[in-house]
Amino acid sequence: MGYFIIGVLIAFLAMWIISVQRKLVGMDENINYAMSQIGVQLSSCFDALTALLDLTKGYAAHESQTLIETVKSRRSVITATSKPEDVLKQEGVISEALGRISMVAEQYPELKANENYAKCMNAVDSYEKMVRTSRLIYNDSVTRLNRELRMFPTSLLAGVFGFRQREYLETVEDLQVMTF
Repeated sequence: MGYFIIGVLIAFLAMWIISVQRKLVGMDENINYAMSQIGVQLSSCFDALTALLDLTKGYAAHESQTLIETVKSRRSVITATSKPEDVLKQEGVISEALGRISMVAEQYPELKANENYAKCMNAVDSYEKMVRTSRLIYNDSVTRLNRELRMFPTSLLAGVFGFRQREYLETVEDLQVMTF
């Protein structure tokens, strides 16, 4: 009878360990997925930004070419394994480019009146809104994982399985797209 009870306890412990590991893997994958979504949306935002830059070529060729080269050289792909600071850098590139495009548009009212310009600005704005939503999802997923990692008895197993607390995507400054 004693061996039976010990066997049941060992089986229960093994099932609990497996359950904790599976839960942590699921939470970690949710974070990776959210970061991947941010990467997809930032990539789409860069595509819309590039189209916007192409429109400005006809008005301020030198400024546009310099900005296109800057954006291309500083653009990087955000993947599931990217860090929050990588996202912030990419958002900074977009914000800087939009600021410079706005300056060009102020100098050329006909550019601001261009229908394609308005469509591109709307596309950039839409992608930025999607990035903000994905940031919320990412941070929520990080909160859930970090909370679980700090709770006893999961905290005992988390380190053994290689799970560590993840960093939040802090909002240093929200990207703001001016509507023209």
